[in-house]
Amino acid sequence: MKVVLPDNSELELPDGATGRDAAAAIGPKLAEQAVLVRSNGHVQDLRLPLEDGQKIQILTTRDKDDPDALYVLRHSTAHLLAEAVRRLYPGVKIAIGPPIENGFYYDFEFPEPISEGDLEGIEAELQKEISEGREWNREEISREEARRRFEAEDEPYKVELVDTADGDISLYTQGDFTDLCRGPHLQNSKPIKAFKLTGLAGAYWRGDEHNKQLTRIYGTAFYDQADLDEYMERLEQARERDHRRLGTQLDLFHLSDHSPGSPFWHPKGMVIWNELEDLRRRENGRRGYLEVKTPLLYDVDTYVTSGHYDNYAENMFFVEQHEDEKRLALKPMNCPGHMLLFGSQLRSYRQLPMRFAEASTLHRDEPSGTLHGLLRVKHITQDDAHIFCSPDQIEDEIFACLDYASYLYDLFGMEARFELSTRPEKKLGTDEEWDFTESALRNALDRRGIDYLVHDGDGAFYGPKIDLHMTDVLGRSWQMGTIQLDSQMPARFGLTYMGTDNQEHTPYVIHRALLGSLERFIGILVEHYGGAGRG
Repeated sequence: MKVVLPDNSELELPDGATGRDAAAAIGPKLAEQAVLVRSNGHVQDLRLPLEDGQKIQILTTRDKDDPDALYVLRHSTAHLLAEAVRRLYPGVKIAIGPPIENGFYYDFEFPEPISEGDLEGIEAELQKEISEGREWNREEISREEARRRFEAEDEPYKVELVDTADGDISLYTQGDFTDLCRGPHLQNSKPIKAFKLTGLAGAYWRGDEHNKQLTRIYGTAFYDQADLDEYMERLEQARERDHRRLGTQLDLFHLSDHSPGSPFWHPKGMVIWNELEDLRRRENGRRGYLEVKTPLLYDVDTYVTSGHYDNYAENMFFVEQHEDEKRLALKPMNCPGHMLLFGSQLRSYRQLPMRFAEASTLHRDEPSGTLHGLLRVKHITQDDAHIFCSPDQIEDEIFACLDYASYLYDLFGMEARFELSTRPEKKLGTDEEWDFTESALRNALDRRGIDYLVHDGDGAFYGPKIDLHMTDVLGRSWQMGTIQLDSQMPARFGLTYMGTDNQEHTPYVIHRALLGSLERFIGILVEHYGGAGRG
């Protein structure tokens, strides 16, 4: 068999050769330093067999800043954390421990509660494991065998994971610790040169507040100490800039258990809010948007028509109805109201594009465990707009939205980044319709010369989207606005306009929020500027 290397050269290998075999065939140094195989945008464990003709890139310890290389390093460090905790706390139950952005975590059910002060001892045990040396071994077993094994070890969370897992069951073992895991993992612990356990938090098993609350230990790891030191310095700056602390110090807002996830804005905070509102109205006016105002409450039939009831009901607030009255819900998004507004009159092609703008209060029933200051709230205000247009106007309108977004982000000295999200598995409409809408977004991005990442399967249920991210002064990336192209909701509401052929046509709708949630945007601004104003 042959595999294709990044320079397009071919490497001949025996059938069934693994990524580690490929690295050894190139050279012993590469085999020693290899940490991961990357192939067609996906990561693959070095221990897994390669396929004939497969394109591969072998990542090594020299790729210390590569996100995938850091991913596997942190994944393996999370497993070492679990081993250390089990050695220190007999009777602890092991849950899950994935790598995440900037680090990793592992969830445990401890026999007795632990505190932040216990992390130092766990770190010392983890360092002891690294000093002893660890290698990871992978094996695949049957579901029945895996279940028996974890039942014998009295690991109920692992048993549940086995019962609900898709596909083959694989285990990874290092030292005396074996974990249920798909991988990938390092060959051994030698590349883990720097790590730090950064905090504790409570976390419901599988994110369900009806399940038991576990203890989550957060940490991070790097290939060298200098990178860890730099990260910890940024983390300390982030703590100093935390908008929740600065919001109180600067008398901007406060949060209360009397209304969870809903900020109380003080007079000084409203100065910032009103400046953003003035900016929104002024720039919308310059760009031909029409200011509208729609109700907060709609009957459930409206949400059934929009698709929100089937796809978003768990995040909606429903209102107790009086006898013989329709069931109502607070709107989580403005789009159903804007659909009804457009459909209230007969429209002509001469009126298109028609751009409705509204910064209305929205309510989303976010779980209490996910709430975070202004960054994740139940009471949301977006700089929302919906653009009703004909097919030939789509690309120009998307282009104008991208231009508008770049203008806004430049005002605040923040670097914009764009991500295209394509059709999800659970979607409305045909593949042909999605082909058209995805192509329109790609064309607008390409026409403006924008570099963008593609996230397959992350689109909204009604259409593909461009997510807008900005990078703050600490180098942190935040998702802010979104631009979404929708051919489904207008058709579901029966919206039409009279075309040049004197026939009725269904418009397309562009859903767009460029600053995103004003609450979230202000929280990020406070942290970006460290509470200082900008002239």
